[in-house]
Amino acid sequence: MGYLISITILWAFSFSLIGVYLAGQVDAYFSVLTRVALATIVFLPFMRRIPILLAAKLMGLGAIQLGCMYVFYYQSFLLLSVPEVLIFTILTPVYVTLIFDLMQGRFSFRYLVTALIAVFGAAIIRYSSLGNDFFTGFMVVQGANICFAIGQVGYKVLLQRENLQLPQRAVFGYFYLGALAVTIVTWFLFGNPAKLPTTALQWEILLYLGLIASGLGYFFWNKGATKVDAGTLAIMNNALIPAGLIVNLLIWNRDANLLRLCAGGAVLLFSLLLHEYWGKRQNLKPQTN
Repeated sequence: MGYLISITILWAFSFSLIGVYLAGQVDAYFSVLTRVALATIVFLPFMRRIPILLAAKLMGLGAIQLGCMYVFYYQSFLLLSVPEVLIFTILTPVYVTLIFDLMQGRFSFRYLVTALIAVFGAAIIRYSSLGNDFFTGFMVVQGANICFAIGQVGYKVLLQRENLQLPQRAVFGYFYLGALAVTIVTWFLFGNPAKLPTTALQWEILLYLGLIASGLGYFFWNKGATKVDAGTLAIMNNALIPAGLIVNLLIWNRDANLLRLCAGGAVLLFSLLLHEYWGKRQNLKPQTN
């Protein structure tokens, strides 16, 4: 639990740093590539030889949780404000529990209902200026949420099933290598070399995001995920929202419409609580033969 709390505090500043200093100024694909490459460098010295199949699984999870997630994540800042990106991540716990359920071969109607309520809550936040960019931005954030959920759940399950004799730091480099493969491809396909960082501050932010927020952050977050149950992991995914909002609203975005943010956020929170309530009721139902 301590790992998850510490990384939540660390990541609370990342949203605003990206939204204020990088989004729209530095090419998103270059930012993603730089961040993942630096994180990979951090763990290269710790890497040890492991079975090829295990390495492939770790690389696949890294490609999804970091590579694909970052591509969605950075694009969302071009379509939404930082508070909107933060609030729209509230559905991540739904995806965490959904993925666990799918691994057990079951699906619940509550996912559809809570998702529709969440869409309504999202619309409240910017009801006066709804447009294609807003709905596209909402869906892009959900893409990031799903990738993040798949990665952390998959990593937790994989390490539970594998009889790993090495410390996690010895294998986590493979996780970053998978993400690096995705970000290299997306940079060459979609990157804009004309929008590289132009100031020392932008380079410093990329260094911080790559070495600290990504390099150490994702390792300790996923390590923490292996030490708690699925319910605690789902809850901690949303602890970042209030932390990130406090940082953004107090330092960078004091003019945000707090009334709409609170109203829409309350509806989103209700969708999450309803999802959790239904899930607990299902677990309490007596089993029949």
